[in-house]
Amino acid sequence: MMMENYLDIEEALRASAKKTEAALRGYYPADAESDTLWGSELYSLTAGGKRIRPYLVLEFCRLFGGSEAAAMPFACAVEMMHTFSLIHDDLPCMDDDDLRRGRPTNHKVWGEATALLAGDSLELRAVLTAMKNPAVAPEDALRAARVLGDGAMGMIEGQILDMAAETKAISLDELRTLYAKKTGELMRVSAVLGCIAAGVTDGDKRIADATAYALGIGHAFQIIDDVLDAESTAEELGKSVGSDVRDGKTTYLSFMSAADARAYARRVTDEATAAVAGYPGSEMLTTLAEWLLMRRK
Repeated sequence: MMMENYLDIEEALRASAKKTEAALRGYYPADAESDTLWGSELYSLTAGGKRIRPYLVLEFCRLFGGSEAAAMPFACAVEMMHTFSLIHDDLPCMDDDDLRRGRPTNHKVWGEATALLAGDSLELRAVLTAMKNPAVAPEDALRAARVLGDGAMGMIEGQILDMAAETKAISLDELRTLYAKKTGELMRVSAVLGCIAAGVTDGDKRIADATAYALGIGHAFQIIDDVLDAESTAEELGKSVGSDVRDGKTTYLSFMSAADARAYARRVTDEATAAVAGYPGSEMLTTLAEWLLMRRK
């Protein structure tokens, strides 16, 4: 793929992230940083990152003819839910990480108790934000909140499987299930919420295709994460590395070499992009999938 295409997707992600971050800040009062709970939430919520999930909401809504105004509350809701998971994942009782997005994790700054409560608050705030989307019909807002809640439950189930994989070896099929839940679920939710914002109804083939794409790039994303955890540095990734080997976790590198894992991620990515390739205007989604596959951080 041409380098200019990667530059295009990077610019699109930056523009989308800037809009999403402004919208996220709007859900809090101007002096929120002076409040312990809100300050802790915003510390992680505004910490940057690729904002892949909000981008998927906005892009699938655009692809199927919807408006940004309808998609943005759902994009914010997904990012709130994702941030909740990151805060909790980093806690000492979970992954016990010190770095996230190049700076100290939430609990390192605000303390474990406040970080726990900030994550709890963001989880609830996410569902309420989706449910109160003023730019879609009430029944679609409720439908979106249900999709988000179901996805969050799947993500939590994935985290339980992930914890089990730290203490015992699991099969490759079990690992695929783990990744489909832990990482794929919120990717799927993001794509589906974009469809809902565009007025796509349940049972429409576009939702099935969006789901196939999102689960595929989520799977490939996690495979590449496994490779990067073994090959990169904390400075490159902006988070702790080497924890998989340190903790004895089962990853794709437990079953194959890094080169074979990358080749498998390529196959998964190709299958994902094939699901949306027939829709006019899907080029940026294809470029995104390729960019995620080739990423170094």
